[in-house]
Amino acid sequence: MTDALPAPLPATWAATRVGLHRVAVHVLARRRSALVSKIGLRAAPGGFATPAAGPEHEVVRTSGSWLVRERTGAAASTIALDLAGATLADAAAMVEVDLAAPLDAGHDTPPVGDPDAPLAIDSKAALALGAWFGFGWTVLDELVVIARNPSVIQLWPEHFDAGCDVAVGETRANVGASPGDGAHPEPYLYVGPWGSERPGDDAYWNAPFGAVLAHADLIAASDPHATAVAFLHHGIDLLTR
Repeated sequence: MTDALPAPLPATWAATRVGLHRVAVHVLARRRSALVSKIGLRAAPGGFATPAAGPEHEVVRTSGSWLVRERTGAAASTIALDLAGATLADAAAMVEVDLAAPLDAGHDTPPVGDPDAPLAIDSKAALALGAWFGFGWTVLDELVVIARNPSVIQLWPEHFDAGCDVAVGETRANVGASPGDGAHPEPYLYVGPWGSERPGDDAYWNAPFGAVLAHADLIAASDPHATAVAFLHHGIDLLTR
């Protein structure tokens, strides 16, 4: 993974993010669910991945626009598919998942859509998305080593963000890195308290669910990593006091 930010975002960012979100849910999460009945993913160099699972220690991952399936068990093998010229049906077939099978990954799960339509994934934007998840992961790693009772950092396929939750006072708060969504089309970091309290700094709590630090603010900072860590720490400090 890398601590570099994608700056600026390519014009193909939004379409690629939407396409890779479908791949995360309906290819990677479906495959991991079939093997171990879990759906959580991880950031990986250039993209995102399933943790190794099953008797063949299988990993399914993206690297830029490439979808890769690696097996390191008795029948070690690697196969790959360029998603830039592929459909969701092509990706599902490569990793042996059934797109027609029921899947409940949460209320933000994107629909399968037309499995035979091109995914519209651009390699430059896909690498930028991988860089964003890598950046967010290193920031979260720096937070959880000092946070109280943090959960495991995961890339949740239904939300398509990297995050965890930490203890704050008598409740908890979500912290994470999103590549964007309907409300915020560009990437952002966030702190989302589980309760309704928004103590202290009114300017900090700038979103309905808590606080966000936008991608544009990060790339304008002299030290984006330090700025990101300070943003998350400030929210946790406010909620803990």
